[in-house]
Amino acid sequence: MAISARNTNSAVLEELGARLRRTRLDRNLNQAKLAEEAGIGRATLQRIEEGKSASLTNLISVLRALDLLDGLDRLVPEPSPSPIDELKRRGRQRRRAGSPRRASPTEPPRPWRWPDEDGS
Repeated sequence: MAISARNTNSAVLEELGARLRRTRLDRNLNQAKLAEEAGIGRATLQRIEEGKSASLTNLISVLRALDLLDGLDRLVPEPSPSPIDELKRRGRQRRRAGSPRRASPTEPPRPWRWPDEDGS
C-alpha cells in the first residue's frame, strides 16, 4: 500500500510496521536480534511491527539498526534558505571597481600654516 495523505494515522502506522517487518525478514534477522541491536525490548519491536503507537526514539533506534536512518533526511528535508536569508549571508556585493591609490610622497608633509603667517 502506498502511504498518502488519505490514509488514517492507524493505516500509516500499520504500513510502516509491515515495511519494517519485511526489511527485518529480508535481512534474515529475528525480532530478538533486531531489538537487541536497536537497544529496545522485543515487545516494543513487536508493537512497532504491528502498527501500534511507539515513541519516535524507538522508531529511530530501529531505523538506525536497519541502516535506514538516512531515509529520514529524504522524508523531512532540511529547509532551503529564503532569498532574503541568502542575500544576508552573502553580504554586500561590490558594484564598482575602485581606483588605484596614489603612492605616498617620498618627502614628509610640511606643517600646515595660516596664510597670513609668513614664517618670520
